[in-house]
Amino acid sequence: MKLIVGLGNPGIEYQFTPHNIGFLALDRLAERHNARIGNRQCKAATGKATIGGQEVLLAKPETYMNLSGQSVAELVAEYEIDPARDLIVVYDEADLPLGALRIRERGSSAGHNGIASVMGALGTQEIQRVRIGIAPERTGNLAKYVLTPIKKSQYTVYDEVLDRAADAVETILKEGPAAAMNRFNRKQEGPEPGEDAGGGQKV
Repeated sequence: MKLIVGLGNPGIEYQFTPHNIGFLALDRLAERHNARIGNRQCKAATGKATIGGQEVLLAKPETYMNLSGQSVAELVAEYEIDPARDLIVVYDEADLPLGALRIRERGSSAGHNGIASVMGALGTQEIQRVRIGIAPERTGNLAKYVLTPIKKSQYTVYDEVLDRAADAVETILKEGPAAAMNRFNRKQEGPEPGEDAGGGQKV
């Protein structure tokens, strides 16, 4: 069993905000594979699918972003998941440009409270992750930005990156993380978020 977790906040008011792009990516995967994320277990909405010949559990924690680890730890225990090998977490990244996508197998949280909660609950940074860039057009109140509904002018960008995020998860499952990183990661100037001691998303 593989566990694919999208991070976000429950509630209609948060549904189409940048901070919920992890949830939206899970919805895109579910649509592709005729799955329904409608069950409730381990403080999460879940649904099962078969992707690349593997049984997969899609999960959207309902503990709110900053407590995501509570739900993920329960799911990992319930299904005897190996976090380093069988868990993929999909979430927003304000340190990446809007529409960018980056896959990693390990590393710090770069200040993202959701993945930090998951790491803390599981006691490891060895977690495969698909990070989706949501960087605002200009600096300002980041906490407000990530919880504000996505602008209509950005719908096309979000739709495209959600497709690529689903492609990336499928590639990890079918071909492994190394192949996915070679295919989807884009070279950027400067250090990788989470690999240096400074900055990062603080929400």
